[in-house]
Amino acid sequence: MKLSFNTWAYGSNPSWLPAYPLDETIKRLAHIGYDGIEIAAWSPHAYPETTTPERRKEIRKVLEGEGIALSSMLPNPPNVSSPIPEERRWAIEQYKQTADLCADWGGPTLLYVPGWIVFGTTRREAWQWSCDAVHEIGEHCAQYNITVVIEPTSEVSNLVDTADHAVEMMEEVGLENVKVMFDTIHVLYRQEVMTDYAYRMGKNLKHIHISELRRMPPGQGHGDFPSLMQVLKESGYPGYVTMEIGLVGRDVQPDLFARQAYEYLKPMM
Repeated sequence: MKLSFNTWAYGSNPSWLPAYPLDETIKRLAHIGYDGIEIAAWSPHAYPETTTPERRKEIRKVLEGEGIALSSMLPNPPNVSSPIPEERRWAIEQYKQTADLCADWGGPTLLYVPGWIVFGTTRREAWQWSCDAVHEIGEHCAQYNITVVIEPTSEVSNLVDTADHAVEMMEEVGLENVKVMFDTIHVLYRQEVMTDYAYRMGKNLKHIHISELRRMPPGQGHGDFPSLMQVLKESGYPGYVTMEIGLVGRDVQPDLFARQAYEYLKPMM
């Protein structure tokens, strides 16, 4: 297992501040000791449509120079389950463009947020649109040997809420490079047990986000992270353990959160 950090806390989303260029963010996380970085494909970091070929080469050089790998990427999640056909098409293209960028930087994993049900839409409709979307995205990613991981997001959505939902969608899509992940904040939001998700997803678990409630660093809430890390070690989990913390407002000090999370989890590994 390796430790990674998601760039939302450094990158103007969902709050505008604080904001740091991607080069600077990479260097800070590498110096703290992280093995990987999860880059959110949004301004000022890596919005695909404004990240030129020259800029892509520059960032790859920074990653290699700092000795930190791209663990994964995700777009600012568009709604692949929107009732508006044009919005669904735009969302799918955003995922594909993010996959292209991920491949340019040598990343193995693309995160997939299955969308949310809009008023007036049935769950069955939203589910089918999302399945169709991840199937198309998965086929696009296969050319790069990129794995797409479906994430339950119960704290902020209403379509794929649990480990079982994510596994069900993965099985329905039926592509070898479409697997599952979970974020501990959503497990805690549902007042469930984090290790249960690891057991339920089993060999199909290919990525993990770590966060306490309110996007606090692990160890600053009531999440049983020692037990989760032990289960991951015993199961031979091969992926990154990625912090997705601090994206709550301008009062967050991202370096502090990154360092606290690293110092808490590293000894368990």
